[in-house]
Amino acid sequence: MGAAKGSSTRGDQAYGTLRSLLLSGDIKPNTRLTEADLTQMLNVSRGTVRSVLARLVQEGYVTSEINRGVRTRVFSVAEAADILEAREVLEAALAGKAAERATAEEIRELRGILDGMREAQRQGDQAAYSRGNRSFHQRIKEAAHQETLARAHDSLLYPLVMRQYRNLSANHPRKGSLEEHEAIFASVITRNPEAASAAMRHHVASARQALLLEYTPENRPGGHGPDDAMCGTAPAADEKATGGDNAAP
Repeated sequence: MGAAKGSSTRGDQAYGTLRSLLLSGDIKPNTRLTEADLTQMLNVSRGTVRSVLARLVQEGYVTSEINRGVRTRVFSVAEAADILEAREVLEAALAGKAAERATAEEIRELRGILDGMREAQRQGDQAAYSRGNRSFHQRIKEAAHQETLARAHDSLLYPLVMRQYRNLSANHPRKGSLEEHEAIFASVITRNPEAASAAMRHHVASARQALLLEYTPENRPGGHGPDDAMCGTAPAADEKATGGDNAAP
């Protein structure tokens, strides 16, 4: 019984470690994940690695194909647009709930994050602005106090999409981003759920609109359609899980 529990714990830890690594963007799209490499990286048995990979395949983080092995996901434009559209709906709902339920302390935290984003924009510090942006959205989600919506949001694989299409954030922050965050915050502190939802939906819609504008056939090199190899960001087919750049915010 104890051995079984220990094995389960190691499996959960290995799953959490690999999932976090995938979400961090340290492993590029279309990277082949081998049992040998993962066994060494995670310090677990091959059987545990197989179980972890099977779970990640089921949840959509990786794909498994005969003769190609297990690889990190590559999203078509249509798949990416669907995920971004779902994010619009869920984050809008979370913002509305945050306007209803945010505590005084959570509002103070949001105000502090927004102040930091203003300063980062003033100084032209894109990295600091991006960190603030991620923190702002995370705090809104937490302030909603709505676990079902939060779980649905966390299952969207949005970080993987943005890792693949990282050029969408090349000029971060984009024009109007700070003002959109300020509008969301103003709606939260005035306890206006409808306005908060509308402001958030307007804000997050920009990523999907940029994606569709950037990757429509007429705007892509050679005029290729959305089912071709994506964006020039995927590595060579045989690249192993040796890390990569950080994900775009």
